[in-house]
Amino acid sequence: MPFIDTRSGTSPFYRDWGTGRPVVFYSAWGMDSTEPRTVMADLVAHGYRAIAVDRRGHGRSDDPGHGYDYDTLADDLSDVLDELNVHGATMVGYSMGGGEIVRYLTRHGSARVDRIALVAAALPFLMRTTDNPHGVPVEAADALRDSRRHGLDTWLLDNADPYIGAGLPGCEVSQATRDRVLTLILGTSPHAAIECNRAVVETDFRAELPRITVPVLIVHGDTDASVSLELGGRKQAVLIPGSELVVYENVPHALYLTHGPRLAADLLAFLGNSPSGSAHHDHGLAAGVTGR
Repeated sequence: MPFIDTRSGTSPFYRDWGTGRPVVFYSAWGMDSTEPRTVMADLVAHGYRAIAVDRRGHGRSDDPGHGYDYDTLADDLSDVLDELNVHGATMVGYSMGGGEIVRYLTRHGSARVDRIALVAAALPFLMRTTDNPHGVPVEAADALRDSRRHGLDTWLLDNADPYIGAGLPGCEVSQATRDRVLTLILGTSPHAAIECNRAVVETDFRAELPRITVPVLIVHGDTDASVSLELGGRKQAVLIPGSELVVYENVPHALYLTHGPRLAADLLAFLGNSPSGSAHHDHGLAAGVTGR
């Protein structure tokens, strides 16, 4: 079975498809390595090696009951890349996964990484503070975790529509896909889910993003109800030198589900494999934003 023995003793599960230049996917809170499967399949069809990892407490990986901070999660990622002998990688981080990739770069360096893509990433800082006035209030974050702790199934049903962009043009998601996503999240370790949410909301990456030196593609939907474009993608573009922000119009947080082929095309263009990608790029909104 495809598991890695990490330095902490935890064994992450991974999927490793195809050959060629490696593209490594890290998924959202509550999700696992099946989340980017259609995008992975598209990249494999174009000659890439696609790798996806279940973080601890998620999917088939071990649930050790601790280590849900970004330092430990980044160390897990480092061990996976070392064991799989990954070099020249493109790292794709969706939602929470974006934080793991950024922390990996600032903690372990970029020797194994050529470039990164941040997709609907929960960055740079979601908590409301005096110098981050548009973030999530502490009381709201605590209430959210409490509702998830005592009624996750109800919370998921109540929030499914904004997550997948129900009613938005081009955001049709089948009931079978909805059910699969709900099952994945409900199958996540409850303790891991709570502690990972705490890490997502409370970790401040603002000082780390300017330290990234590899090329960065930022993809964000302008109707993202989980991490708004203003709180997420636009701030990332300001903080990361030379990054490129691509805004998907009328697109929610669940990019992999609603716009997988478009995302695959943009990733292929970012990889230099295709001259065509997304039609809507954000130019000149802030220092560090470029066009393709």
